[in-house]
Amino acid sequence: MLKTHKGTILMTILTLSLALCTGGCSRATATPSPVPIPTSTSIPASQAADPFEQNRRLGRGVNLGNALEAPSEGEWGVTLREEYFQLIADAGFDAVRIPIRWSAHAASAPPYTIDPSFFERVDWAVNQALSRGLLAVVNVHHYEEIFQNPAQHRERLLALWEQIAGHYQDYPPDLLFEILNEPNTALTANVWNPLLADALRVVRRTNPDRNVVVSSTEWSGVHALGYLQLPDDDRHLIVTVHYYLPFQFTHQGAEWVSGSEPWLGTTWSGTPAEKQAVADDFERVAAWAEEHDRPVYLGEFGAYSKADLESRALWTDFIARQAEQRGFSWAYWEFCAGFGVYNPSTRQWNEPLLTALLPPNP
Repeated sequence: MLKTHKGTILMTILTLSLALCTGGCSRATATPSPVPIPTSTSIPASQAADPFEQNRRLGRGVNLGNALEAPSEGEWGVTLREEYFQLIADAGFDAVRIPIRWSAHAASAPPYTIDPSFFERVDWAVNQALSRGLLAVVNVHHYEEIFQNPAQHRERLLALWEQIAGHYQDYPPDLLFEILNEPNTALTANVWNPLLADALRVVRRTNPDRNVVVSSTEWSGVHALGYLQLPDDDRHLIVTVHYYLPFQFTHQGAEWVSGSEPWLGTTWSGTPAEKQAVADDFERVAAWAEEHDRPVYLGEFGAYSKADLESRALWTDFIARQAEQRGFSWAYWEFCAGFGVYNPSTRQWNEPLLTALLPPNP
């Protein structure tokens, strides 16, 4: 989902050497020269490492969806461009979440080596964000095979994280790791919890103090949060949930959801009952967070473009404000595809959605 919060924007002059994108995000472009990453953070290291403080700084973010988590970048209509990062920063977002399908770019046999050229592309995206004062979250996204056969892919996931963590161990604290997006299917809580603990141990060998985003099972749903078990001695964790309820509204007409066509025309007008359902869910998350003393990151939320825009804007505004009222950071799904807050063809923001996310007088 797409969205970040307003933080300090670096005064950077952006030179765009790319051709203008007139045919959508999928238009192939040359990769710009890498932007050197900052060698230090603008806040004390002690604050950078504090998960509650960093979660506050994550604030309001946006997901760079349909790009690096596609089987191949561009295959799903989005190729990341340097200008996108400047647009996001200038709009007032605080962070980007970068979904990444590492499993499509790593060997299938030990030691499961990640393609160096793909690492370079991820580096470029991370550096584009950090150099503009945006926090960045990199995850393992769409590792579909591990959801079907966790035992067969356990060692491969751990090997991926050994490489990712080692590669980025010298990056500033404004880069966060997220172990796995939306564990589901055969990756049930009793399988996921020990695997998560093992993955964290791998990350901590090279990144003992970096904040790591962790998820519950059942597609990171709020109702599965109670099944999540975290190591008591690891306090550098931020817990994420995703929110797409009511699903028949947010996913009406979604091509990848079987049976979604009859949902077309479903509206969301913010009735007392509709609002109360959301508030109850968010209160459940807040109560869990307080009991376990963990910060919360609403890592995805959004309504698909086949819903009417007025309903989408109303729902988006309400979700974002409910999260903020409880101290959750958030990231809207997503920047410039089917849920997008930006139209790459017209090179314009979807103003009702942008205003819902970043109201002028919050």
